[in-house]
Amino acid sequence: MSLELEEKIKLDLRNWSKHALEIPNEHYNNLPPCPYAKAAWLNDKIKFEFNYLEGEDLVYSCINNWNDDKDVLILVDFFPMDLDEMDIFLDDLNQDISQGKYNTKDMYLMGFHPEDESNELLEDSLDMEEDSDPPYAMIFFQRLSKLQEASDSLRIKGYYDVCEDYYDAESLYKRRKSIYRRLKNGNEKS
Repeated sequence: MSLELEEKIKLDLRNWSKHALEIPNEHYNNLPPCPYAKAAWLNDKIKFEFNYLEGEDLVYSCINNWNDDKDVLILVDFFPMDLDEMDIFLDDLNQDISQGKYNTKDMYLMGFHPEDESNELLEDSLDMEEDSDPPYAMIFFQRLSKLQEASDSLRIKGYYDVCEDYYDAESLYKRRKSIYRRLKNGNEKS
């Protein structure tokens, strides 16, 4: 793969963030769908890794070698597993991280697969669903503590009031909150 392809993907994601994630949206109580995205881009807090090999070795390496210079690491994977397999893989991995099977318990991974349904709530003038060549999945790495504390703050502001009717936001929130409680309480079973 080429540096040119990597730069194109970075630019596409930056544009998608500007036009879909950073603008106020009625479905998120007039907050941006991702209220912290703009600052992360402006403050150079996003890092990219590109996986050109089949397998999950780079995923494990990204967890174990995390440093806090950045807030978000986006792993672009050119050999994605199928959608259901990726969902199960990330759920299992988040559980393993929370149980201390890696260098940190304070990490949470979320994925985007090329076969994911689009979020109908985003006012997106760009078409992120268009076929990319080659197709790729993304895994977003973030500190669980920062992610959950920001999510709790947004919940108070009514961020989830409307959007939870459109997708399984409440279930996702509760699952992540449970893992966060384990981190804060030091109890790997709660």
